[in-house]
Amino acid sequence: MDKMWAGRFEKALDKQADDFNSSIHFDCRMYKQDITGSMVHAMMLSRQGIISSDEYHEILNGLGSILEDIENGSLQINMDAEDIHMFVEAELTKRIGDTGKKLHTARSRNDQVALDVRLYLAQECEEIGKLILSLIAAIKDKAEEYKDAIMPGYTHLQRAQPITFAHHILSYAFMLKRDFDRINDALGRIWSQCPIGSCALAGTTYNTDRAFEAERLGFTGISLNSIDGVSDRDFCLELLSDFSILMMHLSRFSEEIILWSSWEFKFIELDDSYTTGSSIMPQKKNPDMAELVRGKTGRVYGDLMALLTTLKGIPLAYNKDMQEDKEAIFDAVDTVKMCLSVFTPMVGTMTVLKDNMYKAAGKGFINATDLADYMVKKGMPFRTAYKHVGEIVAYCIKENLVLDTLPIEKYKEFSDIFDNDLYNEISLETCVSKRISAGSTGPDSVNKQIDFLTEFLNEKDIY
Repeated sequence: MDKMWAGRFEKALDKQADDFNSSIHFDCRMYKQDITGSMVHAMMLSRQGIISSDEYHEILNGLGSILEDIENGSLQINMDAEDIHMFVEAELTKRIGDTGKKLHTARSRNDQVALDVRLYLAQECEEIGKLILSLIAAIKDKAEEYKDAIMPGYTHLQRAQPITFAHHILSYAFMLKRDFDRINDALGRIWSQCPIGSCALAGTTYNTDRAFEAERLGFTGISLNSIDGVSDRDFCLELLSDFSILMMHLSRFSEEIILWSSWEFKFIELDDSYTTGSSIMPQKKNPDMAELVRGKTGRVYGDLMALLTTLKGIPLAYNKDMQEDKEAIFDAVDTVKMCLSVFTPMVGTMTVLKDNMYKAAGKGFINATDLADYMVKKGMPFRTAYKHVGEIVAYCIKENLVLDTLPIEKYKEFSDIFDNDLYNEISLETCVSKRISAGSTGPDSVNKQIDFLTEFLNEKDIY
């Protein structure tokens, strides 16, 4: 395929070099954004008198027919083209003749690709945002279903204090809300600077109207420095960072799902639709979806590090290295969407084994802090109470007892502050229900967390 930039060259590009240089295999996904940007650019050229009204309508109709033909499958994108921009322009010229060659007036592929990537990522982020909201809703619904399920809360992967299952998984809903907010903030910065009209790097001699073009495309402003306009990929890095944090949250949740579904915990059971078996061990039910999400987290981290490394030594303005931005950000977008799409139904269909959680919560002395609080309420300084409870726990371990089964007579040997009312005070139900601080595992707090998320989701029209 002839290159539109080939006029200065006497020899054709080597085939291997041509393949190495080409980006059509991955930037072809931006065909709609490229055509949309070209339509608006042609409109601006016509308004400014740079091309005639007839030429504008000829270009507009030609671009519209290309878009329609790509989407209905009658036009296949030519993978011998250098990139999607050259393919669209070549196809347009093929359809309408020399008028198609006027489309590229007052722009460069440098600002064109910067525009296309922004438009593409804005659309994908809207989709990712919806997927995040769906996962938040699934978690919130599961929390409502199991508000009263008591389980051990952990620190250092050691049983620490009794909590509810709802309180535990709601923490992931709030992590995901921050992910949604971060991506939404990044979207605001994507839409705040339209690069088109920056041209190669120095602007143009034509009397263009960049603000009109930006507004028609949905931007709130233009890039005020044309060099920055074509060389900025901060928005890609910001999204890759946001996606990495999102994947980290999914990975942490995956790790807990993997642990909880093991025989050692058996707190949950994943639906058959989201597990696999073993080729030689018929008893196995493997949490492969959660494991893959955990594994793919490293892939998204790698995309971020790849682009950071690519950009770190590039002088201004545009350099061919920047073509590497698309494979990294496209891979991260695809990976995040895939993981969210499988994670939501996996959570929505999992069965919570309340009895197993409750039995686990009865072990490990997770009501020890509440026993110390009982003594403090009776007038003992906390540190003194802490020491006594430690001694009681040590005795229980030695005698194979738990705090709930240690006789009151033995308690009184440690301190005469104890009375029979302590057993109610250290019951798992009381330990949970008396957590009254804001954000705690207590019923009122958990209900408020659920109400907050419900209101948030209603604002986003999820229900």
